[in-house]
Amino acid sequence: MDTERKIPRHVAVILDGNGRWAKAKGLPRNAGHVKGAQVVEDMLKVVDEVGIKYFTVYAFSTENWNRPKDEVTALMGLLRKYMEGSLRKAAKNNVRIRVIGDRTKLSADIVKSIENLERDTSGNTGLNFQIAINYGGRDEIRRAVGRIAEKVSTGEITAEEITEETISSELDTADIPDPDLLIRTCGEQRISNFLLWQLAYTEFYFTTVPWPDFNREELEKAIDAYNGRERRFGGLTGGS
Repeated sequence: MDTERKIPRHVAVILDGNGRWAKAKGLPRNAGHVKGAQVVEDMLKVVDEVGIKYFTVYAFSTENWNRPKDEVTALMGLLRKYMEGSLRKAAKNNVRIRVIGDRTKLSADIVKSIENLERDTSGNTGLNFQIAINYGGRDEIRRAVGRIAEKVSTGEITAEEITEETISSELDTADIPDPDLLIRTCGEQRISNFLLWQLAYTEFYFTTVPWPDFNREELEKAIDAYNGRERRFGGLTGGS
């Protein structure tokens, strides 16, 4: 019997609990977001050391625009600051950064920073770090379907030629393997419109720990739980 500990190749995280963490400490919500961003930086080093190859975080959803205006403004400011410091850190740590989501609603300076980050880290061969910004799983699928429909209308492909691979190739994560493990912090047990297509065979791990308190020990607990499950894909890997 193989008892070797398996490290998930791709871990995705719904970063939940920043605001609740701040409230519990009598701090403004933005203080929780600042702390949460610091934890993301810390975890990049941890997941790389553990052996995870792809790390995707849900930073800002399409629904987050409905939050109070001052909170959205603070989040965008934090995002700008994060982008400014990311290139230097990525170069030092050989991290490749990609951003998934709809960029059309983001300000021009943020889009430019994203483009620069992706271009300047595209040759890095270490950890693949994906940040979901203005991202929604349904919106991603809608955009992918629109591109496929356009190809059908121009005769590039026929409707009969559309396969699962066709759809996957039009998603924001086209050349990124699907997550093996999804972690959601702070007690909620739902996926909140995150990677709806890609999570079809993903193992889920929920923890009551808020994201600002997440650390290596908590990641190891998630990996241990992942190792305790028998991975099956629609019966294709054996068993009944």
